[in-house]
Amino acid sequence: MNSKLSFPIYRKLSNGRSFYKIISETSFIELQQMGTKVIRYEVNAKQYPEILRIKDMINVTNEFEELAESDYMKLDE
Repeated sequence: MNSKLSFPIYRKLSNGRSFYKIISETSFIELQQMGTKVIRYEVNAKQYPEILRIKDMINVTNEFEELAESDYMKLDE
């Protein structure tokens, strides 16, 4: 991957229910919105499919969209 990336990077799923703070090329925090609740997951990618998912998030491919830091922070209070 590109070593010139500046982290954190923020992304969301196109369905608007999962939000991501990408901390590095191998770790991220996911916030899943379920009704009024927000569930937080911390992921440290060790397997190849997880690493590919992070790469897709960074490159805004498939179902991912860019997200402003302020929008992420509203959910992570």
